[in-house]
Amino acid sequence: MPPADSSDPISVVELGDGRTFAPVQEATETQWPCTQSRRQQTTLILKDNDIFLITDPLGNITCFDKRDETHLGLFCRDTRFLSRLELQFERQPLILLSSSAQRGFALSAQCANPGTSQIPPETVSIQRELVLQGGLLEKLTLTNYGKQPVSFELSLTFEADFADLFEIRGWVRQRTGLRMRQLRDAEDDVSLSAPSSAAVSQDAPSTLSSSRSQALVLAYRGVDGVFMETRIDFYRHQPDRLEGYTAIWHLLLLPHATTVLGYRLQPFVNNEPASSVSIPATVSQALAAETMEMQQWQECTTQFYADDRPLQQILDRATQDIYLLQQTFPLGDDTDETGQALAAGIPWFSTLFGRDALIAAMQTLILNPDIARQTLMVLAAYQGQATNEWRDEEPGKIPHELRRGEMARCGEIPHDPYYGTVDATPLWLMLYADYYAWTGDRAFLEQYWPHAEAAMAWIDRNCAASEGYLTYERKSAGGLRNQGWKDSGDCIVNAKGDLATGAIALVEVQGYVYAARMRLSQLAYALHKPDLGDRWQRAAQTLKAQFQRDFWLPEQGYFALALDGDGHPVDSITSNPGQCLGLGLFSREQAQSVAERLSAPDLFNGWGIRTLSSTSPAYNPMGYHLGSVWPHDSGLIALGLRSLGYTEQALEIAQGLLDMTAQQPYYRPPELFCGFARTADSPPVRYPVACSPQAWATGSIFHLIQVMVNLVPDAPNNCLRVVNPTLLPDVYYLSLRNLRIGQTWLDLEFERANGATACRVVQKRGNLRVIIEA
Repeated sequence: MPPADSSDPISVVELGDGRTFAPVQEATETQWPCTQSRRQQTTLILKDNDIFLITDPLGNITCFDKRDETHLGLFCRDTRFLSRLELQFERQPLILLSSSAQRGFALSAQCANPGTSQIPPETVSIQRELVLQGGLLEKLTLTNYGKQPVSFELSLTFEADFADLFEIRGWVRQRTGLRMRQLRDAEDDVSLSAPSSAAVSQDAPSTLSSSRSQALVLAYRGVDGVFMETRIDFYRHQPDRLEGYTAIWHLLLLPHATTVLGYRLQPFVNNEPASSVSIPATVSQALAAETMEMQQWQECTTQFYADDRPLQQILDRATQDIYLLQQTFPLGDDTDETGQALAAGIPWFSTLFGRDALIAAMQTLILNPDIARQTLMVLAAYQGQATNEWRDEEPGKIPHELRRGEMARCGEIPHDPYYGTVDATPLWLMLYADYYAWTGDRAFLEQYWPHAEAAMAWIDRNCAASEGYLTYERKSAGGLRNQGWKDSGDCIVNAKGDLATGAIALVEVQGYVYAARMRLSQLAYALHKPDLGDRWQRAAQTLKAQFQRDFWLPEQGYFALALDGDGHPVDSITSNPGQCLGLGLFSREQAQSVAERLSAPDLFNGWGIRTLSSTSPAYNPMGYHLGSVWPHDSGLIALGLRSLGYTEQALEIAQGLLDMTAQQPYYRPPELFCGFARTADSPPVRYPVACSPQAWATGSIFHLIQVMVNLVPDAPNNCLRVVNPTLLPDVYYLSLRNLRIGQTWLDLEFERANGATACRVVQKRGNLRVIIEA
């Protein structure tokens, strides 16, 4: 299909399989009335690989007028393939009794009928089961608990606006494509006249048919000519009729009789499934397949067991969410090869983000080092090859964000991929070295060494052009103003609250560069490249001396947030320097001063470390980066404190974060929460639009385990050190089973008694040397 502008005078589109479509405005379309007029505050979220679903507590994607846009929907490839999914009983909303998305890939909602003139309320039980796997599958089980037969109309309405995710986030487009509707000849119409009591076969094809017997097809032709469809097949009981995109059943239920309805919905792009996952035939098959896949994955990961029940629930949820956040990405445009990395977070960031994926992979090395391997591989496939200011791309640079929606394909946004991140490249190098330390994977080390050299060359070129520091300054008109992890537009402020300008050198980024150079120098020696090793060692030491002079704020006894474009310190007190603890960039005295400052109540709020001191004029506990608390940030700080021997302070932060997480829905840490101080009668205050689940928030749980057990792996030398393990006060027992270091799998147990924590090796499959240092 050739590319087309949305202004093309399209009347009818014929696809290669013989189906024809017309623009919606040229086809009669029946609108089924909505029963809800305002957004519900709580949502349920499901995810499976590259598809995610957000519904209200009933399992509906509710209908709103144009002035009240909703972020609910079924999404794949940064496109909303379902913008309305509404179940009605006699054209009224159902009564919700309970609902849960506990398993992450499946949703269960127990509902009842509203009262009608013929049927008392809560007579008919309506159980919804929705599952994601390559699409959306739903099973509806209806039971009449009354003493009399009941007859009623049940309707299910589907709509798809095929909106780009950036449109839903508020971007205004100059032009859009056309919504299309399939045209049918009378003799090709779906037969919907079978009585509702006659069940059809429960079996169904593994890929939804594009034949003319298809029950419902919603379609859209993009500005670029890409043709997208949402295909819906019904099974069990076919609808009695269709009105537009509403399926309607006329049901008769005898007392205590049950009937089951079902459908499968699959998104398509250019007549090919949009998801990389095959769709099963039924809800039961989807549940069985998802459960088996998760169990198989968990068998290859470290299993954590704690005697503290809240900690165990947090660990179980974190392990499950890491599995759910895995996502398949193509390894470039010209190959069918794929790899997996952790999607950053739902809803807005369910895609590949360089910084987020790398930090989450670092956090989960203790869980499963294969996550790190796959992440390095996927990001290396998109490593910059040319200079492209629109995408902020440069040779050797690791990307920031990959989008596959219509706006990215059409060049309306620079995200195919976008490279506006200053820290992903040194973080890639740090993870590359850490992965080798955990696994000793020499073949991978050698295979990806050219990527490591290219990444280091990018760092060296940019440092040479910026007085020795790695800086950022936006080049792309469609890019980010701030390109560190605090990337909101208002967060890089000085002590007066004024925005910094020019090329910015962030404090934590210099720490990443120092660590990358030091770690890569050791790898260069291991690969018999002493000249490179010597050069990177010298560059690291030069950076260290320069940094300690230029970033240090003697009056505050702390490091500046950044240097601005004129080389002046951005002298606000923030969490950022805390991420450098343990990287070796600070002197011993400076590290001690930073550690003490982080404990002050203007930074530590009792739950975690605020992003900005509460004494700053710019402080806002509800600001995205201006006083909120981010679990991953606090976790990195705690781990750095632990590595320097500040065990009590590190454990205090870990305890605060775990206490916060124990009060969250499903024991799931949010992307961030508000920075209000902890009090005896006040729970942590949620940030209204925080992602959940979110990769590096979830990954922070495993950093907190590391804070307790303090493992120092050295797989190339076949050694693991366990340095002064210390469990939290409420934890008396913790075990790590199936832990992988190099080619050895081992089980460790930690027990606390009389204020001391003991470690023992329970089982070991391999010849790893384990050294326990009290």
